Amino acid sequence: MKKKQILLINDLAGYGKVATAAMLPILSYMGHPVYNLPTALVSNTLDYGKFNILDTTDYIQGVFPVWKELGFSFDAIATGFIASVKQSKIIAAYCREQAQNGTTIFVDPIMGDEGKLYNGVTMEAVCSMREMISVADLIFPNYTEACYLTENPYRKEGISQQEACSLLDQLRQIGTRSALITSLLVDGQHAVVGYNHVDNEYFMLPYEEIPVHFPGTGDMFSAILIGHLLSGQPLKHSTREAMDALSRLIEHNKDNEDKNRGIPVENWLSLL
Repeated sequence: MKKKQILLINDLAGYGKVATAAMLPILSYMGHPVYNLPTALVSNTLDYGKFNILDTTDYIQGVFPVWKELGFSFDAIATGFIASVKQSKIIAAYCREQAQNGTTIFVDPIMGDEGKLYNGVTMEAVCSMREMISVADLIFPNYTEACYLTENPYRKEGISQQEACSLLDQLRQIGTRSALITSLLVDGQHAVVGYNHVDNEYFMLPYEEIPVHFPGTGDMFSAILIGHLLSGQPLKHSTREAMDALSRLIEHNKDNEDKNRGIPVENWLSLL
């Protein structure tokens, strides 16, 4: 099968394996030609408490016309962190244009976790993220992000499987064709839930949580998931493969001294 060309639209950290720095080596290892468009340049992972960030909206605005003139196109686009509402509108318009030409759009609506938005993320940004979702083939928010996108209360104690399916339906009503929700407690069990529009299937995949925190694990999950999907694997199978591979990556690195820099994924690509 011909390998699919994918464009990553995400931030780029100078120090730490998150976002583009985490996704690019994984997708390349899985055999897909990878291109990138940084939404922001970040000095280091935010877990260190101090960082410097450069919003690249003006740069992006200049890139798309050049690419259009040169006739560049991609089989898939994966979006992650978006630095501003203005940037979101520009990227959503580009994705919508590319989707009309057959490009598959993956959206990771990175906005928050553990029941709250990240510093600097506003409700206006949440609204603009809904526009990104409206052009997506597949989105994979965590439970916090799913709640903000659908205006549902975040429940720390978790939700039922029926409520999880309802949450997926509400995400689909925004416009995405298929959806996953990660980092979710369903009937007392940690799980990823999903809906696949191809076969109209809802599914729930349980997992055992490893009590350690690394930045960038969500990006690694996204990359492994997308890599399998681009190779023609179905959504449920690709999701399970991504969950299991991520679990192996965390297990092999859980004793790392400086977890703030993320998992040095290049050292562990054979685990994929």
